[in-house]
Amino acid sequence: MDLWGSRQAGDAVGEPAHALDRDALAGFELDFSVDGVRHRGPLRTNWDVRFETVEPVREFSWHKFARGFAGWYYSATVRDHVGYESWLERDRLILLDRDPEVTAIASQPFWLHWHDGVRMRRHAPDYFVRLADGRARVVDVRAEDDMDEATRESFAATEHACRAVGWDFAVVGRLDPVFMANVRWLHRYRRARCGRPAEVADRLLEVFREPKGLWEGAGLVGDRLEVLPVLFHLLWSGALVTDLVGGLMAADSLVWTEGSE
Repeated sequence: MDLWGSRQAGDAVGEPAHALDRDALAGFELDFSVDGVRHRGPLRTNWDVRFETVEPVREFSWHKFARGFAGWYYSATVRDHVGYESWLERDRLILLDRDPEVTAIASQPFWLHWHDGVRMRRHAPDYFVRLADGRARVVDVRAEDDMDEATRESFAATEHACRAVGWDFAVVGRLDPVFMANVRWLHRYRRARCGRPAEVADRLLEVFREPKGLWEGAGLVGDRLEVLPVLFHLLWSGALVTDLVGGLMAADSLVWTEGSE
């Protein structure tokens, strides 16, 4: 399952200054907030801010007749709440939280300002993500059939700015509904405490070295009331594997230990 989609750009954050695209940088400014203090300045002098630690540049609001659905998601990765403004963003946030390459996530990290030749424009990307290898990735979430021309222009400008500073950029949309339903179930067991006791986790990894049904394997380890939360946590983390796309998880779903096939 492709987490990011096809639109990506750039190399690792931390490249030498001469590698930055000076012409592209000249047209963009960043507006962000750190410890309650608002900052605004050129992209060329602010691109190396640790945006995974900044505060959202706008509030997540709840209105009776609002088009979206805002909320806060507790991320096991960052051990804190991360905001979202739609169910689609929430689903993407769950996947970011599950991705072992993601080490930090910030929502609505900054306003990107630029002039489009006619007027000043601005756009706040949905997420700023730090990866394990140090790279930065900016993520915008929007269904393809929910994009107008202004949105496409904003995403194109954002991609241009990201390229200039060596950030990855991705526009991502709707996910396979069966896959996402399975991952939503597993995300209930994302917290580390669900993976305990350790001896149950170890036994599950041993039992499922040979693929077998979920219910059968859990019963071989012990009391299913104790074992199943640990099993689901291991499926969330990827230590155990099952087919999340072919159908909804069930008692007879085949499960196996990662790397054992």
